[in-house]
Amino acid sequence: MEFTTEPFDLEEAPDHAVAAREVIQKAQLEAVDVGPFGNTAEGEADRVLSAVTALLRDSLEAGATRVTLQVNVIGGEAS
Repeated sequence: MEFTTEPFDLEEAPDHAVAAREVIQKAQLEAVDVGPFGNTAEGEADRVLSAVTALLRDSLEAGATRVTLQVNVIGGEAS
């Protein structure tokens, strides 16, 4: 999956970005890459879907005005 949260703040990570990163770091996903303009992670379908739910809930509650999310199935069919 790949996601960004907005609004951006180049000086300091906003609360919504911190909340989203904490969700991803706790989700036991693989290949996690956190950056200032985009974040990516890979993992089993159930873990990714659970992380997406928590990511949306926590980042919106922390003040995100937009969450852009893309989920790709790699190497097989979604279950």
